[in-house]
Amino acid sequence: MENSLETDSQLAPSKFAAASDDVLVPFTRPGKLKVSLISLHGLIRAHDPQLGWDADTGGQIKYVLDLARCLARQPQVSGVELVTRQIIDSSVDDSYAQLEEPICEGAKIVRIPFGPKRYLKKESLWPYIDIFVDQVLQHFKRNGLPAIIHGHYADAGLAGAQLARLLHIPFVFTGHSLGRVKRERLSLRKGQSDGLESKYKFSSRVEAEEIALETAAMIVTSTNQEVQQQYEMYDHYVPARMEVIPPGVDLNEFWPAGDDWQRPAIADQLDRFLKEPEKPMILTLARPDERKNLEKLVQVYGESEELQELANLVLILGSRDNIRDLPKAQQAILTNILHAIDRYDLYGKVAYPKTHAPGDVPDLYRLAAQGKGAFINPALTEPFGLTLLEAGATGLPIVATNDGGPQDIIANCRNGLLIDPLDSASIERALLRTLTEPEQWEEWSQNGVTGTREHYSWDNHAQRYLRDLTDILNHSPPPVLSHKSASRRLPEFDRLIITDLDNTLTGDDESLRRFIEMIDQNEHVGLGIDTGRTLDSAMGLIEELHLPKPDLIVTDVGTQLHYGEHLTPDRSWRKAIGYAWNRDAVCQLLDGLPGFYKQDESHQSEYKVSYQIDPEKSPKVAAIKKILREAGVRAKVVLSLGMYLDVIPVRGGSDMSVRHILWKWSFAPEDVLVAGDSGNDAGMLQGRSLGIVVGNYSPELERLRSRPRIYFAEASHAAGIIEGIDYYNFLDKLVIPNDRIE
Repeated sequence: MENSLETDSQLAPSKFAAASDDVLVPFTRPGKLKVSLISLHGLIRAHDPQLGWDADTGGQIKYVLDLARCLARQPQVSGVELVTRQIIDSSVDDSYAQLEEPICEGAKIVRIPFGPKRYLKKESLWPYIDIFVDQVLQHFKRNGLPAIIHGHYADAGLAGAQLARLLHIPFVFTGHSLGRVKRERLSLRKGQSDGLESKYKFSSRVEAEEIALETAAMIVTSTNQEVQQQYEMYDHYVPARMEVIPPGVDLNEFWPAGDDWQRPAIADQLDRFLKEPEKPMILTLARPDERKNLEKLVQVYGESEELQELANLVLILGSRDNIRDLPKAQQAILTNILHAIDRYDLYGKVAYPKTHAPGDVPDLYRLAAQGKGAFINPALTEPFGLTLLEAGATGLPIVATNDGGPQDIIANCRNGLLIDPLDSASIERALLRTLTEPEQWEEWSQNGVTGTREHYSWDNHAQRYLRDLTDILNHSPPPVLSHKSASRRLPEFDRLIITDLDNTLTGDDESLRRFIEMIDQNEHVGLGIDTGRTLDSAMGLIEELHLPKPDLIVTDVGTQLHYGEHLTPDRSWRKAIGYAWNRDAVCQLLDGLPGFYKQDESHQSEYKVSYQIDPEKSPKVAAIKKILREAGVRAKVVLSLGMYLDVIPVRGGSDMSVRHILWKWSFAPEDVLVAGDSGNDAGMLQGRSLGIVVGNYSPELERLRSRPRIYFAEASHAAGIIEGIDYYNFLDKLVIPNDRIE
């Protein structure tokens, strides 16, 4: 990786000289790598994964399981943990509730509880990502830091990026499918985008992908088309960080039928549907998802007398007991398919079994190949297409969408045809050619068997992957937080209150007086201040208000951190905060924007550029981020009270500073209460610490109202903090009434 030092996952080694009061704790280094893979959505279990159970339980599940297995076999890997979500739900199997499950020797699944216990589709996970991050930090605290964090899909990309930024561990990202690509395809198909945002949460997904791309030392892609046409749509498009490493196919499962191969049991299930089961098979395996374009396939078959004469259509669409029990989106697709079968009177020509076991899948390919059939993937978008590799490895020719992975697969293996998934004639022509040209069929069949073995083995994937990881790690110092402070000055108390100053503590003198008395009377409770002010300004106000000297103070919008009476700077925080920061570039890009007015020098600091904006004239926050990203400037943008805009380093912010404090001083999040009133407080309010939004809050915080562990007080200013303290019974035996919000 040529420019691994340009990523957010590393710092220059000279910045990591150990402080004199630091002692090293054990950390895995190259030679014996510990790898943490993160995949949050879907139903992940080590054996018999329920692929196709719903739209979120598809090829990505198989990908991360196979990746974990192949990495665990490599001699330089000490262990692989696949970190996912614990699910306790009577509608799914009990195995998804196990906190740990072995995958193979050297690899295991680790399930982290966060958010509601029940199973959630991926679009519903966004409000709980910060809680997941806090839970994983506790897991790492107990079990040791990994050498690499690898996030799969946008949600794990966001979580992994936050963990990597905090812990300074190299981060790898695999998007699998990208929000901008999906939104564009669905908008084209529907002719309009109404309802897509509410259904798919594209704004959250795309922003998460941008953060993951900004942070990653390496982005693993499956195809060149992904790099050149899909990732190119993003502001943080850096081709030099992208490595095309195709996934593999399990050749122990997927092989061509030999003379001793026997007709499998799944064939009897298909025969129940078919008048002439001896005909060749047009086979597809896909979950009922709008992107898979299955209704189009049935339409093409239904409108083609030639295809109906030549072959049966076999639709393997996951497993179901009752269509009415499926998610509404899947219900709609399956219902439309059944209506199409009825409309075209395809009874006896189409098989659509309700269930199949994972072990049936290789035999389905072999059954189709024995009958000289074809496999088709007509998806609108296909980031890779593992089913195409599986079919090819068994000797079954493929017909596949011309989007994404199939382009590379067919170019490498020369075992089928590409189609336009929106063009019925294109689909029909490709299928007819495959079914009616026996010499071509034989050539494609043999090419698939040899080509998959040459180009798509998991061992090749692992070797290339670990080669690049080793290069990244060789240019990376140990994580700064793998150092543990030898002198434990801070935890002289077992509870900690961290609060903003302006408009949170201030604004009501009587309630402020009561808050100060409360702190003075409870020596087991520490006081932290987190403010957007500079250190001098904050300390001046603290003295003016006669506040107790804070045990810690975070200033300049989460970019400066000091402790105790002598305002001792946090050296490990100081070492990290300046990463990728270019203050001059920020000013050059933003000073001249309409509606932007630089605040006076008393509000500026080394790691903070502060503006007052006119929201009627200035660009929106999303546009400001885009300006910075397209210029290659790495920074966070924080808006408060609708008019105060701060630009800070990517490793700054109240969320990062509070998590740094929790990690460094081994505070449980439940023992920390945070209070704020405006947008620059939003980061620290989210997660597993106990949050209070005071009654005089600004509109930016309204989006947090449904989040767990965030209490919206009725009272304003310090009275709101006191109300929240009482709500959580924070000074005595804790209660957390809002721990889970279903």
